[in-house]
Amino acid sequence: MAEIVNLNRVKKGKARDSEQRLAAENRVRFGRTKAEKANDRRETARREQLLSGKELAPPTGTDKSGTGKTDSGKKE
Repeated sequence: MAEIVNLNRVKKGKARDSEQRLAAENRVRFGRTKAEKANDRRETARREQLLSGKELAPPTGTDKSGTGKTDSGKKE
């Protein structure tokens, strides 16, 4: 004869297993210490500062489209 199985217990067991699997995935994805997060913020701020310091200023006398054409060539 077949073994009698409580279906509620089976459903709850499956739900518990899937929740544990999801929790393990979240620990891998989001489980970082406060120090690691702060370090990443510092690195990002440093990179932004370095990049902004190397940004070229647009040359004067050009239009805003960046084509290098000046307004002096227009006919009115």
